[in-house]
Amino acid sequence: MIGISDSLMIIGVVAICSFLTRALPFMIFKNTAVLPKKIVYLGNVLPMAIMFCLIVYCIRDTSFLTYPYGLHQVLGILCVVVLHLWKRNNMISIIGGTIFYMFLVQVIFV
Repeated sequence: MIGISDSLMIIGVVAICSFLTRALPFMIFKNTAVLPKKIVYLGNVLPMAIMFCLIVYCIRDTSFLTYPYGLHQVLGILCVVVLHLWKRNNMISIIGGTIFYMFLVQVIFV
């Protein structure tokens, strides 16, 4: 069992490391007008690649051969896509898709 002071030191180190990993790119690339081409490319490509990885991760254990045939996952993904194409807002897409998916899982596909 660790004490309060040890717990606070661990929390402090984790907080500092989290802050630095988020702030470091802004410190390194202060002038956004002269960003390297590779960084601009990664900024354009990585968000979609990460979303694709998350989709694959979410449906990796889905059985498309037994009831409900992955229908609630597919409908949830379609809801997120439609909301995002309609509103172009990440938070609305994520929250709306999550609410719709949970509704399907808890009420429709019990």
